[in-house]
Amino acid sequence: MEYVHSQSDFKLNENLTLVDKVETDLLEFFNDKQFKAGDVIPKEIELSAQLGVSRTVLREALLRLRMRGMLDTKKKRGTVITNPDLLSLIEKTLYPGILDNATLRDIFELRMVMEIGMGDLIFERVTQNDIDELYAIVANEPINTEDMLFDSEQEIRFHGKLYDITGNETLRRFQRMLLPIFKYVHESGILKKQVQQKKFVSHRGIVDVIQHGTPEALRNAMRNHFENHFQRLF
Repeated sequence: MEYVHSQSDFKLNENLTLVDKVETDLLEFFNDKQFKAGDVIPKEIELSAQLGVSRTVLREALLRLRMRGMLDTKKKRGTVITNPDLLSLIEKTLYPGILDNATLRDIFELRMVMEIGMGDLIFERVTQNDIDELYAIVANEPINTEDMLFDSEQEIRFHGKLYDITGNETLRRFQRMLLPIFKYVHESGILKKQVQQKKFVSHRGIVDVIQHGTPEALRNAMRNHFENHFQRLF
């Protein structure tokens, strides 16, 4: 693959700087060479010649990749490819108060879609101990809970346990990030539409489905559990 640029190449998109282009070229180069986490990349002088750019520009592009957690410097080895923490940048910037309403609404929807889709993972990995723990979490809830909305602490305890059951660490981290957003959107007035609250599947009802039902039944129960929120959205 040819990476060397002429001056006219950099005028094709004025929104991209030279460093932006070199950063992209570096990633394409690493992919072409099939570099994996732990592999040592070529020295700066080799990369500079390969990409046809100055070492100053190259260093800035490499620095960006280091800041994204994609490169690291190892003593006696040089610069190596690392396995980036995909969620770290999101975690550092996900503050509800500084996000615009459209983004908050998208995140609000994302959390519900994720939980509705977790049915197969939950049924594949749930144990009786997990189910017993879920019943313990809902034990102090009123018997007739279909008409009430729970406080954030109860939501975190119950839904957090569902994420734990999936055994998927990325999902668990998303849950920790998204719950404050969900609460903020719900309470901030962004979704101002007044709805006629309907009966929805309670936490206890969800546990009953996990104990006796199927993944499909759980997906339907979760969709119904979020019914009042979906009314506000649609």
